[in-house]
Amino acid sequence: MKFAMRIVEQRELLLATVILFMLVVIASINPGFVHPENLASVFNDTSILIILALGQMLVILTRCIDLSVAANVALTGMVVALINSVFPGVPIPLLLVLSLILGAGLGAINGAFVWLLSVPAIVVTLGTMSIYRGVIFLLSGGEWVNAHQMSPEFLALPRQVFLGLPVLSWIALVVMVAVYLLSRFRPFGRELYASGGNPHAAFYTGINVGLTQFKAFVISGALAGLCGYLWVSRYAVAYVEVANGFELQVVAACVIGGISIMGGVGSVGGVILGALFLGIINNSLSVVGVSQFWQLAISGSVILIAVIANSRSERRADRIILRKAIAADALQPNPGTAASR
Repeated sequence: MKFAMRIVEQRELLLATVILFMLVVIASINPGFVHPENLASVFNDTSILIILALGQMLVILTRCIDLSVAANVALTGMVVALINSVFPGVPIPLLLVLSLILGAGLGAINGAFVWLLSVPAIVVTLGTMSIYRGVIFLLSGGEWVNAHQMSPEFLALPRQVFLGLPVLSWIALVVMVAVYLLSRFRPFGRELYASGGNPHAAFYTGINVGLTQFKAFVISGALAGLCGYLWVSRYAVAYVEVANGFELQVVAACVIGGISIMGGVGSVGGVILGALFLGIINNSLSVVGVSQFWQLAISGSVILIAVIANSRSERRADRIILRKAIAADALQPNPGTAASR
């Protein structure tokens, strides 16, 4: 476990170094990119990705994955947008609470299938991803909800500036702190790592692995629901294809940040750095004149390299643990020899 934590810390340091190097290179081409106001704008653009990736991290730590997260965003966003368009007097705090509850409910559906029916998470979330998109079409009839149908208060919240940062950025910062405290200092956090690191050992220590996975899906779903409101209010539009394919960016942020797809390894800091890495790439490549097709190729290459690095680190950790176990056995006295003497 300690060796795994050292690997995570080294990955975070390496990723932070790569990000700084990227900023230096970009600054040499376009100095305005590293202006504090622009960097704050990049963080704000990446805030939704950070929130979703932190929720996804909790799920991946338990050896599961949630591919329906973007569909959750789209469905929740469509529901609150329709409510606001029909009943513009509904208070925004109530819509926020509704988005959290609806998102958590959608996550609970995924978690229930995984926990109670032992269906593989990738199969469940692939199915619910399509179902949620279909429900959006049924609710909207394929129509868009545009800015002129939304109330000014509905659109204003993510854009309001507080202490120099938009509210969207502050929400992301609050989620970052909350997930960090949850994963590091609460029993549930230890259960997440134990359930993914060694499910059998976790079971024998009294941890309900299935229930832990269920809770992770619920939290991830609630954060996705929150992002549903933030997405449609920030971009002032709701339609069936909102956030289509964004689940790949979310998983990529986790993998690049050092979250092991085998579960049990990773940190909040790594996920944040992984999301910021993708955010800088998405914002900077167009600035320096790189076409969108090359952006996709570069992002895909980075994800592939991160997966390879993760797998090599895990194999190296397994070899070291095995060598230590063999060495410890060699130092133990042989009971049979001692008895013969």
